[in-house]
Amino acid sequence: MQGLPLYTAEQARRIDRRAGESFGLPGPLLMQRAGEAAFELLRTRWPEAGRVCVVCGSGNNGGDGLVVARLARAAGLSVRTILVGRGPREGTEAAGALAVWQAAGGTLEPLPESLPPADVYVDAVFGTGLKRAPEGEPGRAVTLLREVAPVLALDVPSGVDADSGHCPGDAVRAEVTLSFIVRKCGLYTGRARNHAGKIAFADLGVPAAAVADETPAAWLRETASPLPPRLADSHKGDNGRVCVIGGAPGFSGAVRMAAEAALRTGAGLVTVAMHPEHAGLLNVGRWELMVRGVTRAEGVRDLIEAADVVVVGPGLATDAWGRALWQAALGARCPLVVDADGLNLLASSPTRRDDWILTPHPGEAGRLLGCDTAAVQADRFAAARRLAERFGGTAVLKGAGTLVQAPQRVTVCGAGNPGMATGGMGDVLGGVIAGLIAQGMAPQAAAEEGVCLHATAGDLAAAEGERGLLATDLYPWLRRLVNGTVR
Repeated sequence: MQGLPLYTAEQARRIDRRAGESFGLPGPLLMQRAGEAAFELLRTRWPEAGRVCVVCGSGNNGGDGLVVARLARAAGLSVRTILVGRGPREGTEAAGALAVWQAAGGTLEPLPESLPPADVYVDAVFGTGLKRAPEGEPGRAVTLLREVAPVLALDVPSGVDADSGHCPGDAVRAEVTLSFIVRKCGLYTGRARNHAGKIAFADLGVPAAAVADETPAAWLRETASPLPPRLADSHKGDNGRVCVIGGAPGFSGAVRMAAEAALRTGAGLVTVAMHPEHAGLLNVGRWELMVRGVTRAEGVRDLIEAADVVVVGPGLATDAWGRALWQAALGARCPLVVDADGLNLLASSPTRRDDWILTPHPGEAGRLLGCDTAAVQADRFAAARRLAERFGGTAVLKGAGTLVQAPQRVTVCGAGNPGMATGGMGDVLGGVIAGLIAQGMAPQAAAEEGVCLHATAGDLAAAEGERGLLATDLYPWLRRLVNGTVR
């Protein structure tokens, strides 16, 4: 499944210009349509709202807001329209929207110390061009909008970088964000997930031909796809062999969770190679797992040779034992799924492969890239791209809006929830991806599908609440999702 295309702010501006120059859709018409789409959404989402406060900046985003204000006033709503800064420059589309608003009897207010009471607030302060922390009066407007609810943000919540999802300073927390013409890639990952709320979309009648010259910056995946039915005469060997390597003393749970996730995703045979201290207990209650306690690298090589895919890193540790098993895994001729201490060992001794999947969280990504976590989170797309360029293969940058960076494309997962921020979720993800590879899926496709499958299972498991969600709560949902039996 390809997903929905996402674009950068610069691409959106080019498409906007192309729509006017080649398709007879000038800026004022698109601004009118944006305001109409936003007002329609406002009335649908908040049908009882009688008071609307629109906070407008001086650019075209503010012009969109002025159209919303005019339509709301014409519909009989009580409208307070606040203009931030000096107002639109003469001759701009926003200046035209201001003239129409005033000709219709609309008035403007300066930014007050606090926003007036309203049933809905419209954020039309900044558009897609902001790359820095909001400052001055516009910055104060963003701060005031943060203190009220509900907020409808036009195109992008003010203060959010439309390309990266980073918030370099204060940013509006919208209940709904309406993205115009094309979906902006930054809305779906990182801190933007705290600020965008529900993301709606309006293409404003811009034809696909106006967009066709732009290669999407990313692709959005929001749903998992079931696997195809098995042949009636298939046997366990047909469904793939997974080897999971890790489980140092005190960390046996990590390999257990990864191994069971591979089984629940449909792998035919799963073997765990771990430290012998707890090996005898690992498959208690999950007898389908095969377990071997190993003290040296020689004890795992035949398992690696027999495997269709190897998961290395869950609970591995970085001592001499862990390093020896890591080196053995690097000799595998099958794809690798690398997590946890496998990533830490890779950071200490970098190497490249084209057939592996790296699954770091932001802290691990920082160690791999030689930077801190904040730098990774400031531009998650750039960090994922650097990981894939430096180490090869496919990089899965976990977090809100997990990114899957492959050589030719990057995918954003729109599923998942904060309840999944708990121990063991990464181990389960590694097992899910490995289970898909074992069944014949190519590594890149398995990474994309596995991330979406894992996140969707997490959302289903969180139906009774996000707090207290355990990684193992995903297992029954994984089985249903791969079989297409979720109702």
